[in-house]
Amino acid sequence: MSKRTRPRVFLVDDHHLFRAGVRAELGDSVEVVGEADEVAAAVELIGEREPEVVLLDVHLPDGGGQAVIEAVRVEHPDVRFLALSVSDAPEDVIAVIRAGARGYVTKAISGAELIEAIERVADGDAVFSPRLAGFVLDAFAGMPAEESPASVDPELDQLSSREREVLRLIARGYTYKEVARELSIAIKTVETHVSAVLRKLQLTSRHQLTYWAANRRLV
Repeated sequence: MSKRTRPRVFLVDDHHLFRAGVRAELGDSVEVVGEADEVAAAVELIGEREPEVVLLDVHLPDGGGQAVIEAVRVEHPDVRFLALSVSDAPEDVIAVIRAGARGYVTKAISGAELIEAIERVADGDAVFSPRLAGFVLDAFAGMPAEESPASVDPELDQLSSREREVLRLIARGYTYKEVARELSIAIKTVETHVSAVLRKLQLTSRHQLTYWAANRRLV
């Protein structure tokens, strides 16, 4: 088996010591191609260095991670963004996900977990710290499919708002009866939604569905 190519990573954070610490934690697992501490420099340098993944804080003195994402995506739509922040406030998470970030993890994450998150984002997955996934799903569950941000997860976007609700509860271990009671629908309707979810995601069992959701940190 060929050795995995190290992801090219760019760091955006206004605290030099934190950036240095992240570099040390990442070690040789990634190739850090640059760093910046404010929005304008980040946008310019990301365009020059062409990283696969930008690891960025959501709060910067001159606009924050959301401004970086929105500016870069105009000219470089293939660059992927992973937010890394001390904040776990829903409004911060939702803002950067709406802007186009593929994931959001908190600074309590371990070095090994951060490396895994970067690799998964580089591969196209959406990654969230476990406790953040619930309200990310909740925030987008009620949106029409055509308005859902494709950056969250293209496969998830295939599902209707009700199917996402059922998926979330099944993945959290609810029985069909419990899902029916929680959503005030018939058990047969739950079965129909689960069948639709399995078909759209090309899965064959509830076990695979749960694994699919867990692998994307949706539980």
